[in-house]
Amino acid sequence: MYEHFGNKLSNDTVVHVWKEKSTMTNVILDGYRTILSDQDVWYLDHLTVPWESFYLNEPTEGLPTQANPNLILGGEACMWGETVDPSDIDNTIWPRAAAFAERMWTSKETIDTFSMTQVEERLEYFRCSVLTERSVAAAPVKNLQARQAPPKPGSCYVQRRN
Repeated sequence: MYEHFGNKLSNDTVVHVWKEKSTMTNVILDGYRTILSDQDVWYLDHLTVPWESFYLNEPTEGLPTQANPNLILGGEACMWGETVDPSDIDNTIWPRAAAFAERMWTSKETIDTFSMTQVEERLEYFRCSVLTERSVAAAPVKNLQARQAPPKPGSCYVQRRN
């Protein structure tokens, strides 16, 4: 809608930006509230995008000083169906969706204090102690892309003992 109508939309419109993140800048500069679904980084069906990229993608990064970051209401990680079926959807989505969720639910100032090792440890705990305990077939955290095999048999068991 925004690409077609631009700043002719009603002032109370919330614009869902699901293409390039750069589109969001124009939406904000025109004074609209927005939800970002950055197709370059936050699409879960892009199998070669690692969890670190989901986590490090700061929505306000690169905004000009005159853009109001408070107009960004949040974000969405999208999972399109062309690359999944019921047999691999869980391990395609997790843990990258968890990295995205922490990015969205945590302030930039707090995110900046975490080391990637701390984040990885939280994601590993979440995968092993929450997801797999609930029979969610989440992919291992240290995979190069979605759907890679666990590092070794019993890797969650070893983690829980430590």
